[in-house]
Amino acid sequence: MGLELYLDLLSQPCRAVYIFAKKNGIPFELHTVDLIKGQHLSDAFAQVNPLKKVPVLKDGDFILRESVAILLYLTHKYKVPDYWYPQDLQARARVDEYLAWQHTTLRRSCLRALWHKVMFPVFLGEPVSPQTLAATLAELDVNLQLLEDEFLQNKAFLAGPHISLADLVAITELMHPVGAGCQVFEGRPKLAAWRNRVEAAVGEDLFREAHEIILKAKDCPPADPTTKQKLMPRILAII
Repeated sequence: MGLELYLDLLSQPCRAVYIFAKKNGIPFELHTVDLIKGQHLSDAFAQVNPLKKVPVLKDGDFILRESVAILLYLTHKYKVPDYWYPQDLQARARVDEYLAWQHTTLRRSCLRALWHKVMFPVFLGEPVSPQTLAATLAELDVNLQLLEDEFLQNKAFLAGPHISLADLVAITELMHPVGAGCQVFEGRPKLAAWRNRVEAAVGEDLFREAHEIILKAKDCPPADPTTKQKLMPRILAII
C-alpha cells in the first residue's frame, strides 16, 4: 500500500505537508478529515491516531502523527531538492532552529488570531471581548516582528538564499490570520516581499489551492449545538 495522508487544509500544518508533497511530486492517497465537523474526534479516526489530530502520515504499517516529523520523513524518504532540508550542517541547523521556535510562538499567535477574530464569534457563536482580541493581535505583532528581525533579517528566505521547510511552515501559519482578515503584511515590506518569494517558489496555483479553505474562513456556517459541544473543550485547551 502506498503513502496515505490524513489532512484538512483548514489546518496550517496540514497545508505545509500538502504543499510539500504536491510540490515535490510525492504520490499519496488523501483522506480528508473534516475538523469543523469534528471527524478527528470520531472513534474511527482514533484507530488511525489516538491523539485525534491531523496531519497523519501512514506508510504501510508505519504511522507518524506530528507535522514536522512528517515533513522530515518525506525529505529523507523521497528524492527532493537539498534546499528543503540542507545537508550542510549549519544551514540545516537554521531550519531546525526555526522549526523548534515556531511551535509555541508564531503558531500559537496565528491560531489564536483566527479563533478570536473569526471562529469563536462566527463559527461557535461565542463573543470575544475587545480586550482579549486586542491582546491576541498584540501578541501576534510581537511574533511577526521576531520572525522578521531574528529569522528573516536581510535574507531572501528564513534559512538562507533558498526556500526551505522553515519558510513553508511559516507561510502556512501566517495565512491563518490572513484568513481572519488581519493585515499581516501591511506596513511590513520585507515580510511582504518574502511572502511573494515563497509563493513563487511553491507555485501560485498550488499556493492558492492549499489556502482556498482558510481564505474563506469568515464564511464558515455556524456550528450545530452537538458539534459545538463536542469541539469546545478541545478548542479551549488548544487556544
